[in-house]
Amino acid sequence: MKLDWFNYLIKTKPKFWKNYLAQFNTIESTSKRYVVFDCETSGLNFKNDKLISIGAVAITNETICVNDFFEVNIIQEIDQNTLIDLGNFNDSSLKVVETEAIIQFLDYIKNAILVGHHTDFDIEMINQVLNKLNLGKLKNEFMDIEAMFKILNDLPEEKEHTLDELCTELKIKNSQRLSACNNAFTTALLFLKLHKMKGKII
Repeated sequence: MKLDWFNYLIKTKPKFWKNYLAQFNTIESTSKRYVVFDCETSGLNFKNDKLISIGAVAITNETICVNDFFEVNIIQEIDQNTLIDLGNFNDSSLKVVETEAIIQFLDYIKNAILVGHHTDFDIEMINQVLNKLNLGKLKNEFMDIEAMFKILNDLPEEKEHTLDELCTELKIKNSQRLSACNNAFTTALLFLKLHKMKGKII
């Protein structure tokens, strides 16, 4: 009886979620796809704060694919009749409600390995939205550039580094324009630099 109920729940999930899960049943290609992403949020409490924007860029064959990027800005819902826009975006920026942003993000990342800075927090922000939609959690493997930096330099786990500090340490030029997409690109540069330092970390 429990198995029948579980199968029923799976069958009744929305198509975008089924399509996302199906990516993990495909045969892996010889060249892995990494998606470096960043979430801009209204605060640092993943249970109470809101997603403002998501930016991402892909890496394949140790190269940043500048034509394979993702950016979405999220309209904030206060109640059923009120929408506000947090953030200072260009008129050309795509602005959608939270659910649509997550649908587009899942379609973009597919089964890629996710990479970020303080990745745990960003993933929890995404998972909170998925939870509100009565769906599961992200299935992707993930890596964190700060953890990689600590391992390479034998640093204590509790020591934290901002993105700017990592850029200074690794001599990477950081963009002065704060946005999820720019942060993702900077993180991608740091990721590749750490990869070269390690030799074969990815």
